[in-house]
Formats: sequence, structure tokens, C-alpha cells
Amino acid sequence: MTSNDNPILTELTYDPRQGGLFYKDVRYLLIRPETLRDFQKAVEEAVGHERAGELLATGGHTGGLLSSKKYKEVFGLSDREAVEFMCRMGGQIGWGAMRLVELDATAGRLVVEVESSPFAAAYGPSDHGVCHFVRGVMAGMAEGLFGHPVHSVETHCLAMGHEQCRIVVGQNDLLSG
Repeated sequence: MTSNDNPILTELTYDPRQGGLFYKDVRYLLIRPETLRDFQKAVEEAVGHERAGELLATGGHTGGLLSSKKYKEVFGLSDREAVEFMCRMGGQIGWGAMRLVELDATAGRLVVEVESSPFAAAYGPSDHGVCHFVRGVMAGMAEGLFGHPVHSVETHCLAMGHEQCRIVVGQNDLLSG
């Protein structure tokens, strides 16, 4: 695969004055998964893995909310198209191969699977889901689309021995599975 096969890479711009990478006027940065892993493990040690997960998901939430609004506005996408675009983009920026499994805007439910999550791969074996940034991004994106706060859970995780990670977003009563 070349950069020509990845529209994000071909449309990414670099501003040397700012030292910044931009896609559609939105700034991005490159960071090794191990850097985030060590940060995540330090936060888990300080506050426990459940609280750390919520804190990390909050950071991802902001990105998902801003991106869903920006890309719907810029491209004029439907809700489904926006989710599919962000799933493709997630893979193109290295967050793993993301696939929309379910989108029910009426019920306010979203399910996404992630193959080869770099977060889980870098984290290593775990007895709980570790892809909090992805979980947060999906929750933020869903909140932007559904127009109300949602919850998210990672029901499957590569770090837990599953074949892929599975993020379920919705109201508490819609989160199983």
C-alpha cells in the first residue's frame, strides 16, 4: 500500500511554522501506541483501571464529537455516511481496521468492531477492555449524531483474548452485546 491508497495521507498537510499536521484544517499528531500505553498504565496505577478508563474515554469523546460535527458539515454526510467515514478514517490514521456493525439512530445505538487495535496490541494481556480512546471517540461521535449523551462499553477486546474489539454505544439499556 502506498500513500496514494490512503486519502488521509494524500490530503494531510504540514505547516512547518507551526510544526503541525492538518487534515481538512483539523490538526492531528503522530504518537507511538507505547507512549499512550505507558500513560494509560500510569493513570490506572494512580486511580484504578475503571476510573482511568473513563478519564481516557473522555479525551476520546471530545475528538469524536468535534470530528462528527466537522465532517458532517464539511462533506454533507448522513449519519451512516459520517460513521462509515470516521471508521475508514480511523483505519487510515492507524487506529485499527474499523467496521460499522450497527447504527440505529432511532434507538440511539451504535456498534463498531476494531480489528488489530494498536491500543490493545501495545497494552498486552488484560482482564478488561483497554481501548478507551476508541470507545470515547465512538461515544462522542454518537452523541453528535443522536443529539443526546450516551454511554459506551467495550464488550470484546483483543487484550482480553478476543479476535477483535467491539464497542457498543447507546443508552444503558442498549449496551449489551
